[in-house]
Amino acid sequence: MESVLNYLSQNQSRFVEELCHYVRFRSVSAQPQHRGDMRACADWLVKHCRAIGLDARACPTEGNPIVIAKTLRKKSSAGRRHFLVYGHYDVQPPEPFELWKTPPFEPTIRGRSLFGRGASDNKGQNLAHLKAIEAYLKTGTEFPCDLTFVIEGEEEVGSKSLAGFLRKHRAELACDAVVISDTGMPSPKHPALTYALRGIAAFEISLRGPSRDLHSGIFGGSVENPAMALARLLAKVHDDKGHIAIPHFYDGVAPLTKYERKQMARVPFNREAYRKLLGVPALHGEHGFTPEEQRTARPTFEINGLTSGYQGEGSKTIVPAWARAKITTRLVPGQQPEKIIKHVRAFLEKNCPPTVKMELEAGHGAEAYLVSPTSDDAQAALRALKQAFGDEPVLLREGGSIPIVNQFKKILGVDTLLLGMALPDDNAHSPNEKFDLDIFARGQRLSALLWRELASQK
Repeated sequence: MESVLNYLSQNQSRFVEELCHYVRFRSVSAQPQHRGDMRACADWLVKHCRAIGLDARACPTEGNPIVIAKTLRKKSSAGRRHFLVYGHYDVQPPEPFELWKTPPFEPTIRGRSLFGRGASDNKGQNLAHLKAIEAYLKTGTEFPCDLTFVIEGEEEVGSKSLAGFLRKHRAELACDAVVISDTGMPSPKHPALTYALRGIAAFEISLRGPSRDLHSGIFGGSVENPAMALARLLAKVHDDKGHIAIPHFYDGVAPLTKYERKQMARVPFNREAYRKLLGVPALHGEHGFTPEEQRTARPTFEINGLTSGYQGEGSKTIVPAWARAKITTRLVPGQQPEKIIKHVRAFLEKNCPPTVKMELEAGHGAEAYLVSPTSDDAQAALRALKQAFGDEPVLLREGGSIPIVNQFKKILGVDTLLLGMALPDDNAHSPNEKFDLDIFARGQRLSALLWRELASQK
């Protein structure tokens, strides 16, 4: 193992150069003009994986290619554990360009950070795993398990091709668990295992009143204003303690255990700094829970957008014909999107006044995800984190949703270990995205140590 870790230390300069090469590809999956860049990036990955010593190929899909790379199995590998590492080579659009200090696809090192679109999300993180495998293979060190990389090019646009690909290649991709490094860690001194993700249920509600916009002076006061009706209706969703008042909304929601709350309390948090970061006069949330618990481990009902009536310059004295709101609910383990939409619909229909007609159109949904933080594999990951970073790791719940995790569970039938390397200030999806180069190096050590720890859990 010492030769593997020494190889990583001795080759950091080259690894950073390779990451710069990777970041230069304008692999923006959301913009059709970059389809050629997507293919070029996938081809580069395949060549890079082959140079490391992996068996690699680019698999065509209806969208962008999916890169598959494997450690070469030996005849004696029967009974060895097999793991799948997921990542993505596509990146978010870089706009607005004027907010970047340096061009997004001209990677630039400032201090100990590499700036460039995709540096953290997700090229730096998946390259860290590839470099760890290179260290094993180039030093002739016996690799303790079998490994398959799945690196796709559509994560930033919903992973449209991935589910079908997993089903088609289910036998080839059969594994004991999936490892994903596409999340974050609170600080360099707090390496983290994310063991839970919130799910989501989206919908749009419309209230329709008069058949057309009406003159508010002639008709106002004699007809229901849909905008006012919608405001009153949505105001009933929460009580004065921030609790969601929809019957059965919390069915199946398990309380946080003492162990979980103790672990969450270890995450560094400064309430005033958090308030200033968000730019709000005061924090607000469900009573009885800390801000960290509110934003990661509790369900929510959020208005994402409201529209009705005249929106142009100046005034227009009307009673609008309709009002509309876009809503998302963030869900925790134990909640199903379909049931939540059913309960929301029943509540809104019951409370909607008879003076307007209500329409509710369901949108996308995904279940929450939870892997036991006390499982053997989770504990193995925590040991590897501590060895690689030299600090006691923390357990995190993530407030966002990663639908692909549920696809791995449903299609391959395995759990996922989320071992993120991004720092809170890495500006993922924002201008001036960066990746901490010290974290890049430690992430390689983490990966190298991880496979030894996981392989021992037979």
